[in-house]
Amino acid sequence: MDPLSIFGLCSLSAGLVFYAMEAKYHWAVLGFAVACALGAVYGFLLPGGWPFGVVEAVWCLVALARWAKGRGAAK
Repeated sequence: MDPLSIFGLCSLSAGLVFYAMEAKYHWAVLGFAVACALGAVYGFLLPGGWPFGVVEAVWCLVALARWAKGRGAAK
């Protein structure tokens, strides 16, 4: 495996783990957003993977909005 594939595997695996933990831990939503951002970086670095990068970037923004909304409700 090349370094880019390892990076992609780690970032997408982290996204899966954080997504699974979202119902129990609010901070996992932020972790999911970070993992999506890393997945977007992976998509943009992958030759021909820019559509994947765009989708991951959108998921990052959605997760950040969900995290901010939940954070405000917890106050």
